[in-house]
Amino acid sequence: MRWILAGVVLGLLLLYPALLGILAAAVAAVVSKPVLVAFGLGLWARAHLPRIRGWAR
Repeated sequence: MRWILAGVVLGLLLLYPALLGILAAAVAAVVSKPVLVAFGLGLWARAHLPRIRGWAR
């Protein structure tokens, strides 16, 4: 699924070269917000943490 989405993005960039500037501006806007970057890193880290089942005493 990830490769399909990457192919779609690359295909759109080949069809519409102006999208590269728009995409770069959007990425720069998201990266410039520390709260969004921290939230994204937290979501990514949570997916890789082991799950503890049951109650620990």
